[in-house]
Order: sequence, then C-alpha cells, then structure tokens
Amino acid sequence: MSLTAYTNILIRFNEADPLGIVWHGHYVRYFEDGREAFGEKYGLRYLDIFERGYTVPVVNIQCDYKRSLRYGDRVVVETRYVDNMAAKIQFEYLLTNPATGEVVAKGTSTQVFLDKETASLQLTIPAFFSEWKEKNL
Repeated sequence: MSLTAYTNILIRFNEADPLGIVWHGHYVRYFEDGREAFGEKYGLRYLDIFERGYTVPVVNIQCDYKRSLRYGDRVVVETRYVDNMAAKIQFEYLLTNPATGEVVAKGTSTQVFLDKETASLQLTIPAFFSEWKEKNL
C-alpha cells in the first residue's frame, strides 16, 4: 500500500524572478508543503512528533528540475511515503503542472529522529512511529 498526499499550490508573485520564472529554491519549499499536507492527512504532523519527544530534521534532500514554473502557474505536489526498516522518514515527490500535465520536478527527502531534549540521534525506530506504521501501512 502506498501512502500519498496531494497538494495544489498557486505560484505567487514573490516566488518568481523578474522574468516571471520561479526561483529554484522554492521547489524545496513545495516539497515541505507536501510533507505538511501528508502529515495532516495521515496523522504525522511535526507537532505530533514533537509532542512525543522528537524532532525530525531533514538530513538529505534531492531535486531534479525538469521544467520551469512561472508566476500564476499552479503546481500539484504528490508526496509519497517510502517505507524502510531504519529510524528515518523518507518521501518521494513529483511536481506536475496540471494545466500541461508536464512533470516539473522530482525529488526525495530523508529525515531522522532526534530526541527533542538532548538532540541525540535515535538509532532505533521510536515506539510511536512503529505504531503509526502498523496502523497506516
């Protein structure tokens, strides 16, 4: 079973350069918007994780740019959870322009669990996350 969330974003004026093209760094922000939507849909919000005693910093992010987005475009962010046996959260992203159907970017991210008090890296899967996986996968 694949856990996937979709987010629709309207490209705003402040995300574009003087030529109307979206600055490349915003694509990574669209990935974050996708993670936020995924968390809302599946009960894995950052605040939920924090309340359980952890933070989940991004330790790796990768983006392959395929097409430019422009001011006024819409983009659909598909965020898919990638299951694994390690104490980390991984996602794959697919950004598409719904007007053209074109893929504008693909990417991945990896987050690890840190104890919120000591910032120590968790080498085993936290109990709450194991429970979340059992419930959702």
